Order: sequence, then C-alpha cells, then structure tokens
Amino acid sequence: MIHFNKETFDKTLSEGKLMMVDFWAEWCGPCQMLGPVIEALAEKYEGRAVVGKINTDEEQELAMGFGITGIPTVIFFKDGKEIDRLVGVMPPDAFIQVLEKNL
Repeated sequence: MIHFNKETFDKTLSEGKLMMVDFWAEWCGPCQMLGPVIEALAEKYEGRAVVGKINTDEEQELAMGFGITGIPTVIFFKDGKEIDRLVGVMPPDAFIQVLEKNL
C-alpha cells in the first residue's frame, strides 16, 4: 500500500501502470470502514496493480485537481488516465471487477 503525496503520485501515474487510488481522510467514518478492503486489495494485486491512498486533508491540491467532492472516492488509472471512479463504501467485488477488467 502506497501513501501518495503529489510527487510520488505524479511519478507513479507517469509510469502508466494500472492504479487504484483511495481518496480518504482520517475523520471520515466510511473511509475507515473501507481501509481494510483497500489494504487487502493492495496485497492481492501486489505486482499486478498499484494500490494506494491519498489523504485529502494533506493533499488538497490533488483532491481538488480530480474534483473530489465526497470521500471515500476510489479512482482507477491506466496509461496515466482516469478510467473509472467509485464513490462511497463499496463491497470488495466492485473494486475487483474494475481491476480485473483492466489488467
């Protein structure tokens, strides 16, 4: 699991790999509920996809740049471009479906 800042996010995005990025905040209850799911997916997809988190309180510029208005928001990227977005707490299968479709 990678905890991105602007620099590490931009560098990883430029590599063009499949990425799943959770935009979250510590004070967000639903984000805390989703945390273990994101961690499990990071382990499951290690070496096949990049799974990380962006704290919206610490990285407000990134959050604003992607139009994050509600958290948790999970954005999927491939070849440096956004390919899908899920907002709110979802079951693991919702994330797995997007990852598997784009591997």
